[in-house]
Amino acid sequence: MAKSPFSFTRGVALALVLAAAPLSARAYADPTARCGQEPDAPVITGGDTAHYNASVDRFSAYEKAARAYNACVSAQASKEETAISEDARARIAKVHATSVAVQQRIATNFAKLSASLTAASHKLSHH
Repeated sequence: MAKSPFSFTRGVALALVLAAAPLSARAYADPTARCGQEPDAPVITGGDTAHYNASVDRFSAYEKAARAYNACVSAQASKEETAISEDARARIAKVHATSVAVQQRIATNFAKLSASLTAASHKLSHH
């Protein structure tokens, strides 16, 4: 089917509808919510061997906890990003379907009206 001369580009129509659309009902989670408390960076002291060795131990414990926390946050963020993408994809599909339906109705109306005008013109030209 030929595009109607009055059709909007898909991007413009989508932008207009999304700008006017209410926010999705799904509340997205903070990716840190399920990961516990972020570990605090330790204080490093090196005034003597005992303080230095204790600092190394604190650093090692922090590194292990920070890596685990970061892995948890990254995994949770990935889940949320996927959920957001799926939600956006579904919303875009609905918007696009609505836009296409309107364009098809208008194109059908134009075709019918044009055919009626053409038929009336032929009828009147024979008089």
